[in-house]
Amino acid sequence: MKLKFWYFIPLVIVVLIITAAFAFTSSASANAKIGTNQLNFHDAMRKLWEDHITWTRLYIVSAAADLPDKDLTAQRLLQNQADIGNAIKSFYGDAAGNQLTALLRDHILLAAQLIDAAKSGNTAAFADLKTRWYANANEIAVFLNAANPKNWPLADMQAMMKTHLDLTLKEAADRLNGDYAGDIAAYDQVHAEILQMADMLSTGIINQFPKAFK
Repeated sequence: MKLKFWYFIPLVIVVLIITAAFAFTSSASANAKIGTNQLNFHDAMRKLWEDHITWTRLYIVSAAADLPDKDLTAQRLLQNQADIGNAIKSFYGDAAGNQLTALLRDHILLAAQLIDAAKSGNTAAFADLKTRWYANANEIAVFLNAANPKNWPLADMQAMMKTHLDLTLKEAADRLNGDYAGDIAAYDQVHAEILQMADMLSTGIINQFPKAFK
C-alpha cells in the first residue's frame, strides 16, 4: 500500500515568535567587498540556492530508495548550507553568516528526519517534526528580515520560506508515494520558487550595499 501521509499532515502553521531579532551592527557595511560585480553576485546567489534544491532532491531520491550514496549526499547538502552562510559574511559579518548556516543546517536535518518518519509511518513523530520544521523556517525569515528590513519585509520572507517548505514537502510526498510524475512536477515548482528567492536575496543585498558593487 502506498504511503498516503498527506492524510495525517496536520493543517497547522506554527509561527515562532522571536523575542529579540539578531542585531546587525553598522560595521556590516564596512565588511562588504568593494567592486563586486552585480551580475556575478546575482548568478552566484542563484547557483547557491539551485545547489540547495538539487542536493535536497538527490537526498530525497536516495533516502526514499535507501541508496548507498545517501550519507554522502547528505554531507554535500550540508556543505551547501555553509556555503550560503559564507556568502553573506562579507556583508553582515562572520557571526551572522555562521548563524544563517546553523539555521539552514537545522532546516536540512529536520527535513531528513521528516522523510524517515514518513517512511516508517510514525505519524506522531512526523507531526512534531513538521511543526519544528516550519518553526525553523520562520526563524530563518525573522533572521533575514532583521538583516535587511527595508528590502526583506518579514511577511515576504515568511511567505517565501513557507512556500519553499510546502513545495519541498509535496516533492518528497510524491516521491515516497511512487507518484513520479507528480514528483517531477513538484520539483519544477521548487526550482522556479527558489530562483525567485535567490533573486530577492541578491537584489536586497545590492540595494542595501550599493557602494559594494560596481
